[in-house]
Amino acid sequence: MYRQCASLVERHRSELSFALLLSGYALYLILGAWVFSAVELPYEQRLREQLETARQKFLWDNACVSDERLEELLTRALHANNYGVSVLGNASENNWDFISSLFFTSTVLTTTGYGHTVPLSDGGKAFCVFYSLLGIPVTLLFLSALVQRIMVLVTRRPVAYLHLRWGVSKPKFAAVHAACLSVVAALLLFLLPAVVFCRLEPLWSYLESLYFCFISLTTIGLGDYVPGETHNTVPNSHRTLYKLAITLYLLLGLVCLLVVVETCCELPQLKSFRRRFYRENNAPESETRDQEEFSSTEHDQMTDHLTDQLTFSSVSAQAASLRQDNTPWQ
Repeated sequence: MYRQCASLVERHRSELSFALLLSGYALYLILGAWVFSAVELPYEQRLREQLETARQKFLWDNACVSDERLEELLTRALHANNYGVSVLGNASENNWDFISSLFFTSTVLTTTGYGHTVPLSDGGKAFCVFYSLLGIPVTLLFLSALVQRIMVLVTRRPVAYLHLRWGVSKPKFAAVHAACLSVVAALLLFLLPAVVFCRLEPLWSYLESLYFCFISLTTIGLGDYVPGETHNTVPNSHRTLYKLAITLYLLLGLVCLLVVVETCCELPQLKSFRRRFYRENNAPESETRDQEEFSSTEHDQMTDHLTDQLTFSSVSAQAASLRQDNTPWQ
């Protein structure tokens, strides 16, 4: 009986692992919803009470204003604010100058989408649909190609060099390399930029600046914090340069973060763990053997090519010594 159960579990190991993954993910969603509800709901209720108190006080101090007219004004103000247009007297900046539009296109094509600025006209909305329809796949293709080229220089060559030259265990060194790369990326992409944003945005705390960096580079883009949108925080003479610097930070930071993620995904330990949840290959034995032989041959060719590159200096030295030797070839 025990052997039959063990054999059944072994045959359906992939399905059972996937069911476990699905259950764990569902529980993770439920846990996140419970935590956010428990933490945020009291703040929301408190804010509603404060707004209602402020509204009643305004109506009491301004008896000539009716509740209906105030409701109409607030509705129009909130509707305009959803389109990035503020009714505040000190909010005179344009949302659709060239640099702001460049910032908008970068957030759209990288699927960050803060939502603080959106097209106002029907023509702009229609163009945004067709522009994104072509631009997002091209952006994904460009980022994929760029990340693969950087991966060769940052990850694959250093790991292969130390593995061949020093005989370091490739899986262990790959894990150490990924950990070091993650620490450097966390420092350069999150911790230090958060300090800069905290200085340039006086209304942001360090936690809020760090929160913005993480939400932006992971392309979550909630839009509750957008640099340069808080009024009177950046001088008008530097606003354009500030927007351009933020655009470059988001694009370069996204590329660097993708390099780190791809480096971690290529770890042998992580590949072995992911393989547990994939559907088992039921191909015929001959086809499976052919695939394994092809993969082994391809791996050997890549290793030989890399070895030739790494040992080019030693081969050149041997050739030079042979030229100095006058002994004829037999």
